Parts: sequence; structure tokens; C-alpha cells
Amino acid sequence: MEEFIELLEQILNEKLLQIVFSGAKNPAAAVKIRVRPLMVRQSLVFQAAFWDGKKEKHINFQKEELITEAQRWMQADYRQMQADTTEWSASVLVSKKGRVTVKKKLLSQARPAAALSHNRKKRYILEEGVAVPFLVELGVMTPEGRVVNSKQDKFRQINRFLEFIQDICPVLPRNRELTMIDFGCGKSYLTFAMYYYLHHLQGLDLRIIGLDLKEDVIGHCNELARKFGYEKLQFLTGDIADYEGVEQVDLVVTLHACDTATDYALAKAVAWNARAILSVPCCQHELNRQMKNEMLEPVLKYGLLKERMAALITDGLRASLLEQQGYEVQVLEFIDMEHTPKNILLRAVKRRGGKRIELPQREEERETQRRRLEACMKELHVEPTLRRLLK
Repeated sequence: MEEFIELLEQILNEKLLQIVFSGAKNPAAAVKIRVRPLMVRQSLVFQAAFWDGKKEKHINFQKEELITEAQRWMQADYRQMQADTTEWSASVLVSKKGRVTVKKKLLSQARPAAALSHNRKKRYILEEGVAVPFLVELGVMTPEGRVVNSKQDKFRQINRFLEFIQDICPVLPRNRELTMIDFGCGKSYLTFAMYYYLHHLQGLDLRIIGLDLKEDVIGHCNELARKFGYEKLQFLTGDIADYEGVEQVDLVVTLHACDTATDYALAKAVAWNARAILSVPCCQHELNRQMKNEMLEPVLKYGLLKERMAALITDGLRASLLEQQGYEVQVLEFIDMEHTPKNILLRAVKRRGGKRIELPQREEERETQRRRLEACMKELHVEPTLRRLLK
């Protein structure tokens, strides 16, 4: 841990932007801890925000106190630490055997320092004021790094997505080239963001394939990838259901793939034994046509309510079906409802050996869950496309 302690000694000062501890390996630990510098009564402290998935708890630490706590967190609770300062980016990984790996990267362009007051603006992974080439080209930023007013929602969405990517980094291998696929990539704001973050900021060796049906959009995206020198970012024209271009994929992303296109993408991810899946479903019509239940008829007779219930049940069944395939699944809010009503994200991470990492799940418990899932679908008279594809 000496190199880790040395890193903390170097970065715990007013030039720190943030530190994020993630990849919880202790069930009792917070989902993540985010640390930022803060000036309290003319004294520099470091505020740790403990996020449990629903709310945050804040504790202020002096520098030496935080170093002691950070050692304990990395030894017992977390697999990864990501640190960003005005001059450096650094990552710390802890292997299964407890081996600590520290990597530092000097930035080509210094970032603005953090505001040290309580009332500072939210800090994003991609900061306003630091021009990112693909965001400038896509019209989200000006050449000076200012976020265009009409693109503020898109800027927040991109950063929120990168937070999810940041959280799953600990499960992605670092000793080989990674393969990632974005099904239904569209204009590819998030595809470019993913490549920029993982390759340029995290230093991962990866190739990303974006797939969409619109030839003109795909052509434009390939032009941009060549312009930015993103050698391993490729865009292809094709249908999710028919794509057979690779044999192994580590991360599958499917954002707003319409109706059952999401199911085909999830089934592909399972077949590839993908380490992680990020899916934001869209336009869930299939179960709305199938769903009927005598007890719920007083509610289901209202078309709007039935449509919304069908969409939620669709995503709930998708999550449960992925759990049956050996994934840990969370249903999360992608972005605030005020920005888009299509705000549910399914995040699935493969269990080691198909079993839970912290709490081994007995086979009889899995069978009980399977029976309950089947009973639920039978009661509602539904059979999602994902279930048929996984049979």
C-alpha cells in the first residue's frame, strides 16, 4: 500500500477535483464514496459523500484522517479508486489477491481548480470550461469549452452515463483489448463519450462498435471517428437481431432501442457472456398488447395506465430474466424525469462463475425465484421476447 499512500499524500490538496471509490466488495459498504476538497472556516478539509443508492451522507476529514480511512476502504470495501486533479488522473485497482496497482497520467492540458465552497456547482466527469473535441464537433460545446445553452440537458445526460461507466470499470479486464458494442447508437454522443473516457482518460485498450440502421448517420459518425483519430471506434449499418460480427463482447450498451429491439440486444449480451450491460429501454409496446388480468381489470381498462404499467412490468421482467442468467441487476434512474420520461436504466454485471460475489445464492433459492417469475408471467398472460430468446 506504500505507493497508494504516496499517491494520496500527493493529491490531497487544493488541486484535487474529486476521488471516487467504487466497485464495492463489502455488502455493508456504500455503493460509492465521492471525495472533494472543501474550505471550512479557512481550513482545507475533504468531504466524503457516501452514496447508498438512494441518498448521501457526508463526513468531513482532515488529510491524515482521510488517508487512514482510504487505506481501510481499499483493503476491505472497494476494488477501485479514481482520482482527478487539475494536473493528473490516477486509478488504483485492488486484485482478488489484494495486490494494489496504481496508475498515474499527466494531463496534456490543465483543468480549472475546484470551487471550495459548500455551494459550488456540481462537478462532472467532463468539465465545462475544458473543450472536448467531439463535444465541440457535435455542437454540445463551443471551441472555448462552454456548454451551449440548448445542449445543457445533453451535457448532463452524457456525464450521468459516464458515471455508470465509471462504476462498472472494476469488472472490466485490463490485461487485454476490450470489445464493446453500442446497439442503436444513433448520432453516437454517448458512444464517443464512452471511447473518450475509457481510452483517453482511463487508458484502456478497447475497440467500440456502434450499430444503427441509418446509413447516413453511420457514415457521418465514421468520418468523425477518423477526424479525431479514434482508431478503434467503428460504426456499422445493421440490425441488432442479425448482427454476428464478433464472438466475444465485454460491455453491451443499448440506449433507447425501440420495443423488442432491446430484448434482442440483451439476448446477444447474454450469449456473449458480457461482463456488463447498460440498457435504457424505449417504447415498450409488446406487453401492452398481451397483458390481461381479471383482478387488475378495473385499472387496466384505462389505456394510459395500462401502457405505463406494461412498460414498468416489461423492464422488471427483463431485470429478473437477466438475474436468472447469472447477472447482478439494478434498475436505476438514468436522468431526472424533468429532462426525459424515458429515464430507467438497467445495469447488469455478471456474477463470478454465475453466482453472487458477496452472498452466494443457493440453487434452491434460484429455483424459487425462477418459479415466482414464471408464475408472474402466467398470471399476467405475458411472454416477453427476451424470455423466448433465452430459452
